[in-house]
Amino acid sequence: MGMDSGGGAAVFWRWWTAGTVSAVGSAVGAVALPLTALTVLDASAFEMGLIAAAGYVAWIVIGLPAGVVVQRLPMRRVQVGADLARAAAIVSIPLAWWSDRLTVAQLVIVALVTSFANVVFDVANSTFLPSIVSREQLQSRNSLTSGTHAATQLGGPSAGGIVVQVLGAVPTLLVDAAGYLVSALLLRTLPERRAQAPDRWPPMREMIGEGWRFVARHPVMGPCMWAATAANAVCGAQQALYALYLVRELHAAPGLVGLLLAADGVGSLIGAALTNRVTARLGTARALIVAGFAAVAGALVIPLGAGWPGFAAFAVGNVVFAAGIVTFSVVTRTYRQIASPPGLLSRVMATVRFVSWGAIPVGGLVAGAVAGMLGGRITLLIFVVPAVCIPLVLLASPIRRLRDLTDYRRSGDSTGPPAHRRQLAAEA
Repeated sequence: MGMDSGGGAAVFWRWWTAGTVSAVGSAVGAVALPLTALTVLDASAFEMGLIAAAGYVAWIVIGLPAGVVVQRLPMRRVQVGADLARAAAIVSIPLAWWSDRLTVAQLVIVALVTSFANVVFDVANSTFLPSIVSREQLQSRNSLTSGTHAATQLGGPSAGGIVVQVLGAVPTLLVDAAGYLVSALLLRTLPERRAQAPDRWPPMREMIGEGWRFVARHPVMGPCMWAATAANAVCGAQQALYALYLVRELHAAPGLVGLLLAADGVGSLIGAALTNRVTARLGTARALIVAGFAAVAGALVIPLGAGWPGFAAFAVGNVVFAAGIVTFSVVTRTYRQIASPPGLLSRVMATVRFVSWGAIPVGGLVAGAVAGMLGGRITLLIFVVPAVCIPLVLLASPIRRLRDLTDYRRSGDSTGPPAHRRQLAAEA
């Protein structure tokens, strides 16, 4: 694992800047795209769920092969290509709108293209970080990254809602495209991070299977993956329903929609800022369980009330839910980066995201279908049930007996090849 020396620090900050600029554009686009569907195309609840699902369905389709692709191909070039593909897809929406040809089908296709590019980009990004950051600084760097993402979620939706109100939803999407272009330019300046390639790669199926078995049989990573899956099913429902719930059931104006969606960023920022402090006091394993219960409480509060009390409940619930989820994400991501053998890291990341992020489109589609019959409020309350599974899965695993995740010793189990077990025991 690379040390965060002067050269490594410079590379980290360029990597961080590229991600930050892209995230700002994406946060603005996250408001503009659903408002385009709602206000320009008058999309139904099911169509909103379909658009939200399309944004993550690629994790189900190529989530597992993405880990092998990232390991085999030049990482930087792959990421630059993904940025350019995402920019081109987003720009197609204003072009179609200006020629009066924009349809819900195109929004779904754009979400699909962006989704496939996101898969490869995100696996490469999470694999790259441990190569330039020391193990001791990895959690703090992950916290910084999550905090930065939270800050963009805080400012981006607010700015996006205001810009949409001034310019309209469709022109605002150009900000999202510009973020991807700037990210591509910055990533081109980073050094290539590619492991020494063997003379002959094993078959893709064999490589995928090795990564899957390592995660699925791991007594700590496995339960964390299933808890994350429950969390992401809830997140998928929220992404599909938030704009519809705020506009059609709470009757919020576009500017207020942006401000309320920014509450997620406030919670994420709080979670990222407190993660190191909480884990130092409680331990990483105990902090995960506490974060899980916080997410349940937040999910329950979000759909309560009407009028201004409803706006307040939505904001407060989002803050609490997001703080819990970000703490969970930072701790589990750091553990995977520390405990995975370097040769398996990209496949470990891809396996976890294939399963857990694959739940996002499922949650979005189910929520869209249910909301069409029962409404957004009732559907959000129904999705408190999978939220409860987050802490329950952790409590049903060896994690409940640990203070820190790294306290678990894998002596005598059968997970992964012997060499991988020896390396994990040395690193844990």
